[in-house]
Amino acid sequence: MSRVVHLHIGAPKTGTTYLQDRLSLNAKSLAQHGVHFPTRSPLVSPGLFHFRAALDLLGQDWGGAPGHARGSWDALIRRVNKRSGTVVISHEILAPASPEKVARAMRDLRGSEVHIVYSVRDLARQIPAAWQESIKQGRKWSYRRYLNRIERGDAWFFRAFDIPNVLSTWGDGIPPERIHVVTVPQKGSTQRSGGELWLRFCEAFGIDPAWAPQDSTATNRSLGIAETQVIRQLNRRMERATRREAEYDGLIRQMLAQDQLVNRDSAAVRLPPRRFPWVLERTEEWIDWVRASGVDVIGDLEDLRPVIPAEDDVFVHPDKVGAKKQLNAAIDALAAMTFEAASRPDPERQLVQRVRAQARRLRSPGGS
Repeated sequence: MSRVVHLHIGAPKTGTTYLQDRLSLNAKSLAQHGVHFPTRSPLVSPGLFHFRAALDLLGQDWGGAPGHARGSWDALIRRVNKRSGTVVISHEILAPASPEKVARAMRDLRGSEVHIVYSVRDLARQIPAAWQESIKQGRKWSYRRYLNRIERGDAWFFRAFDIPNVLSTWGDGIPPERIHVVTVPQKGSTQRSGGELWLRFCEAFGIDPAWAPQDSTATNRSLGIAETQVIRQLNRRMERATRREAEYDGLIRQMLAQDQLVNRDSAAVRLPPRRFPWVLERTEEWIDWVRASGVDVIGDLEDLRPVIPAEDDVFVHPDKVGAKKQLNAAIDALAAMTFEAASRPDPERQLVQRVRAQARRLRSPGGS
């Protein structure tokens, strides 16, 4: 049985939410053309299944009830091994996997022709987006501290985003022509229109775009500086255990950060101008490495070069956003959470209603 597995390992904040949702929406159509995005059951979306499988492979347990990911990687591998043709595995948290975890993945995929797909974005956009995402997921560090850690070589950041490091780890023993680097088009580029990033992913996976006609509206939307600071301050007041609970994640990351606090009139989180020299130097190193490696590039390596802001472009540091802007964002957040609390069913009231309904049934003729 011939099987090609495209293992999309990230990076985070490179259009992965849209990609995984579109693959999920078109799973049946793609399967008709021999392209499979496996799931565990009709009750579990492929995207959630792949997230749990990635957690299980990495030995992590967050984003759900304790133990929710246990056994998911093995379950995914069993489904992969039942398929022929093309199989896509995709989750961005795979990027920072250790060599030991990568070795296990390759052992489990033995018998398949494995391709590594890694999507990359310029650091001037990637770094602010990653900080904001970390705040949405419960971290509480300031933007300045986060940037300093990156420049000093923060281990997790470079395991997830450093192109030579990630591809040397995941690509160990894999021919370079089977390693695919997908560049994210620059914002405002003419290539951006018409779903260019999606078309690049299709090329990487060997998918005809016509096989996945249903579009996705899923995005991992960005917050402004005031909204990000409000969530950061909230994280600072919560215990670590609370911040890791699924309920907290649902309230903060999903309801506030993805819905109620987006599209407000607040400056975007951007890279400070004084950090650009370091970013430009690192970018040149990465581009040189990719060119010398012989890996397949889908897109344009020029997409990795940051756009230098104009001299008159005013930069607002997220750590120095005004108290009034934070207060307005905080009131909006409080209003949204109050409405959410008020609209949720009261468990005690529901219990009383069930007891009363049962009592009425027992009193009625023929009740049992």
